[in-house]
Amino acid sequence: MIFMLCGTSDARELALSIQAAGYDVLTSVVTDSAATTLMEAGLSVRTGRLTADEMGALVREHGVRVIVDASHPFAEEAHRQAIMAAQEQQIPYIRYERAGLVYDNHPLLHVVPTYEAAAEVIDRMKGSVMLTTGSKTLGVFTKRLLSDPDIRLVIRMLPRQDNMEKCAELGVEQKNIVAMQGPFSRELNEALYRHFGTTIMVTKESGKTGAVDEKVQSALELDIHVVLIARPEVDFGTVFDHYEGVLTALSELL
Repeated sequence: MIFMLCGTSDARELALSIQAAGYDVLTSVVTDSAATTLMEAGLSVRTGRLTADEMGALVREHGVRVIVDASHPFAEEAHRQAIMAAQEQQIPYIRYERAGLVYDNHPLLHVVPTYEAAAEVIDRMKGSVMLTTGSKTLGVFTKRLLSDPDIRLVIRMLPRQDNMEKCAELGVEQKNIVAMQGPFSRELNEALYRHFGTTIMVTKESGKTGAVDEKVQSALELDIHVVLIARPEVDFGTVFDHYEGVLTALSELL
């Protein structure tokens, strides 16, 4: 059995490739909607976050021989728990991470290491901000920026009830919420930027499959500043950015 943390559309495709290669796969996701997508694709799935101890218990219960971590590039806690569980259970850990993007040096592109650094850049520049970094770290931005009369903070996020409740809790007005399921086309990105008079767009460097390039390129072409949060640095050990590498590693291990 292979236990696989999934958090992106390409993770689903990788899980299907592993299953097609003849391996038993148990996938794991955080949300019910993601679980439904995997089940509809014919994959076994469990839902909810796991600590390292809980993951270890699952490894023992199901006879898991390898953990494949294909969670989102910014799922730092999931990475840590999976690495710890693999070490404690003395089984291999393989990280799959979609390839990152390399951008040319551009005067409107501001690459920062953290969410706090992104908020600092925005605070310095002011303007109409399109925030596309999700709800988990929303408080970092609202705490510093929401009360500034020279900043309009527009939040683009998934149309989930908990997201709307968090926006209300943090004081984000409904008129400044864009609740939509991506990925978004360049045309739609541009339409949203124009509608809200966006002067700054904030996003995470999660790779091409995450449609970050579309957001970034369309913003830069409209002379919009882009604040790009770099991926967290994690010592994964064995890591691949292509399916074939994962499949080859599994064939060598199992």
